Amino acid sequence: MLRDITVGQYLPLDSPIHRMDPRFKLVAAMLYIISLFFVNSFFGYLVVVAFLAMTVILSKVPYKYLLRGLKPVLMIIVFAFGINIFLTPGTEIFRFWILKITQEGVRQAFFMASRLILLIIGTSMLTLTTSPIELTDGLERLLHPFKKIGLPAHELAMMMTIALRFIPTLLEETDKIMKAQMARGADFESGNLIKRAKSLIPLLVPLFISAFRRADELAMAMEARCYRGGENRTRMKVLQFTHLDLIGTFVFILYWGGLIAVRMWVS
Repeated sequence: MLRDITVGQYLPLDSPIHRMDPRFKLVAAMLYIISLFFVNSFFGYLVVVAFLAMTVILSKVPYKYLLRGLKPVLMIIVFAFGINIFLTPGTEIFRFWILKITQEGVRQAFFMASRLILLIIGTSMLTLTTSPIELTDGLERLLHPFKKIGLPAHELAMMMTIALRFIPTLLEETDKIMKAQMARGADFESGNLIKRAKSLIPLLVPLFISAFRRADELAMAMEARCYRGGENRTRMKVLQFTHLDLIGTFVFILYWGGLIAVRMWVS
């Protein structure tokens, strides 16, 4: 299960999406997330699915890799689907004991589940197609105007990127600790959901110790390389917008135009 989490991982492939400017991809990811809450119809979700499918095809990221990333949050999606389908008031179409299914509930449950799935796949595409170094540079350049009001742009971008970078490392460390404790007789798979959750508590202490140790090692390594923040820092690769970013901007404008047209037409 832990190996199925794709958030924070990077796939070094050669694709048009990988070669795009990280600033464009960060802004596009934020606008994409906003668009998921803007959509309120079935046809709107078809536009989102078509746009996301085109992005996945151009990125050359394997479909199985993206679908595997949905496994860890499958229970959350099912729970959100069940809550909406049974607890949304409206025109009743089926009843079993105290549970009832309404037309509005089916619609809301479908939209909620679809929104979560598209959100996870879409945001995973950002880290899968952008290296941690590019993410850091992109975030810092986007936050640079806010330095005038005292926002530490470089430090904030560095912290966010390090957090994303260490997600796969911590997951791998958790998997090693679980296997070590299972070899000593620990049981993480039997029992109900509450019992299985309680059995994970002993993992927290060694996991926190490992995280603090890695943080200390990273700090020592940065100090040994005379890291002093972003002041007077030069870059080997200067970020520049290319024709791919212009094409992506045009496609994104068409995407939002399609969503607005569908919303106005359906309304």
